[in-house]
Amino acid sequence: MYHILEARIRKALRDFIRRRYDADVQVPIERPPRIAMGEVASPVCFELAKRLKRAPRHIAQEIANQIGKIDGVERLEVAGGGYLNAFLDRAGFFAATLSGVTKGPAEAPADAPKNIVEHTNINPNKAAHIGHLRNAALGDSFVRLLRHAGRRVEVQNYIDNTGVQVADVALGFLHLEKKSAAEVRALAAQPRFDYFCWDLYARVTQSFETEPARLALRGDTLKAIEEGHGAVAELAEIISTTIVRCHLRTMERLGIEYDLLPRESEILHLKFWDAAFQQLKARGAIRLATSGKNAGCWVMQMSDAEGGTQNEGDEDADSKIIVRSNGTVTYVGKDIAYQLWKFGLLGRDFHYSRFHTHPSGHTVWVTRADDGEADAPPFGHAAQVYNVIDSRQAYLQNVVVAGLRALGFDSQADRSMHFSYEIVALTPRCAKEMGYELSPEDAQRSFVEVSGRRGLGVKADDLLDRLEAAARAEVDSRHPQTPEIERAAIAHIIAIGALRYFLLKYTRNTVIAFDFKDALSFEGETGPYCQYAIVRARNIWRKLAEQSRQLVEKADSSGSDSAFFDSCSPESLKAFLAAPEGDELWEMLLLAGSFGAQVEAALAAQEPAFVAKYAFQLAQAFNNFYHKHHILSEEDPSRKAFLLTLTKLVERQLVLALDLLGIEGPEKM
Repeated sequence: MYHILEARIRKALRDFIRRRYDADVQVPIERPPRIAMGEVASPVCFELAKRLKRAPRHIAQEIANQIGKIDGVERLEVAGGGYLNAFLDRAGFFAATLSGVTKGPAEAPADAPKNIVEHTNINPNKAAHIGHLRNAALGDSFVRLLRHAGRRVEVQNYIDNTGVQVADVALGFLHLEKKSAAEVRALAAQPRFDYFCWDLYARVTQSFETEPARLALRGDTLKAIEEGHGAVAELAEIISTTIVRCHLRTMERLGIEYDLLPRESEILHLKFWDAAFQQLKARGAIRLATSGKNAGCWVMQMSDAEGGTQNEGDEDADSKIIVRSNGTVTYVGKDIAYQLWKFGLLGRDFHYSRFHTHPSGHTVWVTRADDGEADAPPFGHAAQVYNVIDSRQAYLQNVVVAGLRALGFDSQADRSMHFSYEIVALTPRCAKEMGYELSPEDAQRSFVEVSGRRGLGVKADDLLDRLEAAARAEVDSRHPQTPEIERAAIAHIIAIGALRYFLLKYTRNTVIAFDFKDALSFEGETGPYCQYAIVRARNIWRKLAEQSRQLVEKADSSGSDSAFFDSCSPESLKAFLAAPEGDELWEMLLLAGSFGAQVEAALAAQEPAFVAKYAFQLAQAFNNFYHKHHILSEEDPSRKAFLLTLTKLVERQLVLALDLLGIEGPEKM
């Protein structure tokens, strides 16, 4: 509701200034530092004063006296040298916020412009690790934000099943394990195949260091996989498909789902790259290097693509290899073709078949080169594309965008967003708890970096198991009489809440140092702290049921937060919220009613952390409220109804906020 009033005040001021002063100005809006100064402020009169050559305070007074009634605003006051401070109608704000919560978010029409969000994108050669979880949690939460705002979203998880990482594991099975495709297929049917490949990948990396000659096999292996035939290609298909299924199961533990798995193999086999290659050559966006270290490679001159100038006499300067001299396409080349397809600019499409069904019943489709299913939904043709990829890939993402611009697709380049983020590391304490031996230097650092290539890191499932075990111990100690299956479910909800909140509370440009103790704490800025506020609110309803079944049944049957609100007279409501005694209650109500503004801010900045911060602040406000007000023993029926309504509103807003973060509110903790 707050963002609606902000927009209403901004429009009223802009329209009045246009009529009264014949001036068209931007109207900035701020939040006053103290509730005693109102809820919305604007310094617009300072800019207007420059144009009118008048004192800003005199203009502000003139506007406050003449603008008239603004719906939802009780009064305008002049502050300082010329600020306009708006004081909201507190009772009206309460009623409007309740109405907005009941209506819920808008649902995108089927023909709305599509947003494609590509996230997770784990190389299918080993188990997922904690860094992948940050990518997936960020992408999934951003998808939830977009959908909450009424946007149509398609979630893609790109599978690089023909890349170097898969080739290295295939090499490991062939030359270190000495296993045939049939033997690997049998091994893949066993649990924890992704763990086996994790260790094997590290062994292959070590073997390259001890036996450098073995590296020569990588090129031939990679070429065979890209061409898609022979025993090596069959082996790569077994490895990648099995591990993708492992990754999907891991992500399902966090409540993460996908619509489509585009595979690199189909980009190659359906000649997506060939189509993109022809376009790039025809536009002169890439050129064949004839000398220097890039001789024989097709390269994109980044200075040309970005509108700059090439360094004369230096063909290698500022160039990016798109096709290697042996004819294989680099990752960024294939990604240019993929980005063109996302926008519907390639003139080609995949075939599709069903790959997996999430526990919710949602179908995950996968790309195919042929034999697709006729009832597959349409994919691609996005209006906006968000690629969730860590900040270390910023240059390659810039190359992709430069490729679009070089082809004349400036509009699509502008709508290609790199949703970047920093790495996840471990605190030294966490690394020791996971069994890693640290050097004295590492033990003194603020965080310890991990490396899947060297086998050093925290596997996602190990982390989740550890978190669930810790949460289960806490739940068992608090609720020993609760049935075991229910305790396990609660522990899972707490563990996922702890992890997702920890991964999302930091802004994307912050390096995260993960720590078990910090994440699982029930105090401070954590997921369990926010969840506990919901539990406290729900405990009120359980206890209320013992007092008055009729009241609770009334609230349940109405499906609205206004069930108790209707029992409050307008006069008593104003009295409960009136300053200064009601300021504390009003500030919590104002925070609850600011949910929409927080969602808008999070979307505009592409920062789910804003929602995490909001959830914590609301939980903190409610916990203070819970300790101060004895709702169930309140003797004044009208005040009791008011406090119950406020409790229900905060609970629902907190549930909504946590849901955007992929966090569930448990019934007990």
